[in-house]
This record gives sequence, structure tokens and C-alpha cells, in this order.
Amino acid sequence: MNIFILYGNDEFAITRRLKDFESDFSDPTTAGMNTAHFESRSMSDEEFNNALNATPFLAPKRLVVLSNPSSKYNNPTSRKKFEEYISKAPDSVKLVIHELIEPKETIKHWLLKWAEKNSSLVKSQAFMLPKQRDMAGWIINEAKNQQGKIEPSAAAKLAEMVGVDTRQAGMEISKLLAYVNWARPVQGSDVEAVCIVTSQQSVFDFVDALSQGNGKVAQKLLHRLLENEDPFSLWGMVVRQFRLILQAREILDGRGNKDDVARALGVHPFVAEKTSGQAGRFTIESLENIYHTLLSIDERVKTSRITLELALDTLIIELAGK
Repeated sequence: MNIFILYGNDEFAITRRLKDFESDFSDPTTAGMNTAHFESRSMSDEEFNNALNATPFLAPKRLVVLSNPSSKYNNPTSRKKFEEYISKAPDSVKLVIHELIEPKETIKHWLLKWAEKNSSLVKSQAFMLPKQRDMAGWIINEAKNQQGKIEPSAAAKLAEMVGVDTRQAGMEISKLLAYVNWARPVQGSDVEAVCIVTSQQSVFDFVDALSQGNGKVAQKLLHRLLENEDPFSLWGMVVRQFRLILQAREILDGRGNKDDVARALGVHPFVAEKTSGQAGRFTIESLENIYHTLLSIDERVKTSRITLELALDTLIIELAGK
């Protein structure tokens, strides 16, 4: 079995699982030469074919990661050709496909139907966001995964702040455990002291500057954020915020309000209010174009064609100008 499908709406969990695949290489010095990442929308079939059929370099298998195939293979004919092609992937490659799929879409999703029919070739794994009522338990388990502990009352408080945003929760847990130096369980007072969501507010301000075409302010905010945040965490927060804005715009266009945004996206009311306000400054068409730009930049970063810091600067130039 050399084809794996990771699906669901929990990007944080999917990203973590992808890192597990990348860590399977016994020799990290050759891992990069045996790994290829593709964003379906921006790749060519020839590039994908070359990656699948390339010979591994000093390793038993190559790793090829394909993101969001539905964005490229969006009709029955192209999907059938894609399914036939990947079913013939050579044994020298481990193909990992990941796709964002909401729970209600899993029953009828074309890729999952194909995987079920070809269970001897494919292993599928679901990664769904927890329900709000289960988020405190998720936080307690995630603290254990990060070699620390958090009191149930503190976990409940943090869950109120982050909603079902597992990525944000994971980052907040990291900050909390560092704050207590892993020496004791995190308490409710620690959550109040540390998790004021200052980075989230700065990301809101950064996106505000981009939406207003104010490149100078965006640049200043970016550099301030980079002083305190890991670049990859920051990039994830920015991409996530634009995705939330796009989803909020769709809800508002359907005559919803900020409360509907909070319920539908599983975010804290504070986040829903800020996101709804930002969505009002964009058209749905401009948000779709921005999100495609983000996906393109992300693909270039993952294939080492651009550094993440330069990617963030490029985003400012493309959206707000210098």
C-alpha cells in the first residue's frame, strides 16, 4: 500500500500527520531530495508525473505530497483519469494526498468513494475538528502531547477563547507551557495572563492594513510579529484568517450575521466579530483571488523556491503595494 489520503477540516491535525510522513526518512540529509510537494491548482500534469516516477536517491521510497486535488480535477472525466493514473503509482513512491473536506461532504466525496473501492491500494484517515463541547478535553490531550499538563478549568477557559480552532489552541498551549516552564500544570490565571490573543489581534491589524492598501503599516506589523512568532506559525495564521474571511463573506452574502459566522466557523465571538468586519471590505471575487495567491505562495515555499520571510513580503507587495 503506497497511497494515503488524509481528509477532513482539521488542518492542524493534517499538517502534523504530514510531518510524520516526512520524518519517516532515516537519513535527513537525503529527505529533501526524495520529497516533492504539489498544490494541485498550480501544478502541471508533467511535473506531477515526473515526481511520481523519479528514482529514489539513496532511499527505499520517494515521498510525493499532493494538496487539494478537487481544485484541479473538478469534473468526472478529469477525475477518472486522475484515479486511473495514481492507481498505477510505482512501488518506489509513497503518495500522500490531503484534501479539506467538511464532515457533511464525506459520504458523497468522489475521492473517498474511489478510496473505498480501492482499499487494497489506499489507506484513508479522517481528521475532523472537535465539537466545542469536546474542545477542553482536546486541549488537555494536546498539552500531554507537548509534554505538559493543564488543569481542566484552565482548559475550559482556553477553549472559550479559541473555539474549535485547533491550530490556534496548539500555539496557545505551547506559549502556556513555556510560561510555566513545564514545571507545573497550567492554571486558569496563566491563561488569563498569557492568552490575551495579542498575536491574533496583530494579525487582524496586519490584514486590515492589507485591505486598506497600506503597505508601510503592513510591513511594520509584519516585522513586529516576526520578532515574537515563528514564521511558519505566523504564515498559518495569515492564511487561516483569509480563509475565515472568505467563509464569513459567503455567510454574510447569504444574509447571515456575526453570530452565524461564530456558529458556522466554530470561532470565538471576538474572532467572528473582527472577521465579519474585515469580510465587509472585500468582494467574494477579490477574496477568491487572494486565496489563490496564498496557495501559490505556499506551494513555492514548500518547494523551496522562495523563503517564508520573502513570501510574506511578497504578499504585502501583491496585496497592498510597497
